[in-house]
Amino acid sequence: MNTLPAEILQTFETLFDEAGAVGEPDRTAMTLATVDADGRPSARIVLLKAHDARGFVFYTHLDGRKGRALQARPQAALLFHWPRVRNGVQVRVEGAVEIVSAAEADAYFASRPRGSQIGAWASHQSDTLEARETFEARLAAFEAEFEGRAVPRPPRWCGFRVLPRAVEFWHAGNFRLHERQLHECDAAGHWSQRMLYP
Repeated sequence: MNTLPAEILQTFETLFDEAGAVGEPDRTAMTLATVDADGRPSARIVLLKAHDARGFVFYTHLDGRKGRALQARPQAALLFHWPRVRNGVQVRVEGAVEIVSAAEADAYFASRPRGSQIGAWASHQSDTLEARETFEARLAAFEAEFEGRAVPRPPRWCGFRVLPRAVEFWHAGNFRLHERQLHECDAAGHWSQRMLYP
């Protein structure tokens, strides 16, 4: 598995820290784009829960729409947009995906608020919900089931790690004369860098 060079990871972490310092509403929010088994694209906002030289991690139900898409075609694109950082910054990440280890998923699940843990059990993510009352009844049932004890991680709830093969840092410029730096990893695992026209 290719790992992010220290320079790329440090650039991301610097911008991520700045996003927190300038008061971005949620610096962990990122657009996740996937393609399903039939080649149909889909995008939604998810939250970054971990990042290191191995890649960028988020969590979801494996049987929900994005979970199914990522298992059928394990490639994804991520987009961070921090308009308050340096007059506007985007970070684009593209690469293969892998499911995180059970130990990693267990550790993160244990850190979630109890209400979120119960919700993970009660939700049939992306399936049709005929009435909100149905979901609320499922929430109540799992609250009762786990009363007085720790909530275990549901067996089909896990995380995905995006393994970067391309990372672009986009900086807004006056008159849309943006600065773009693209880092790419080739098949042999070597990273290169080039500038892009705006």
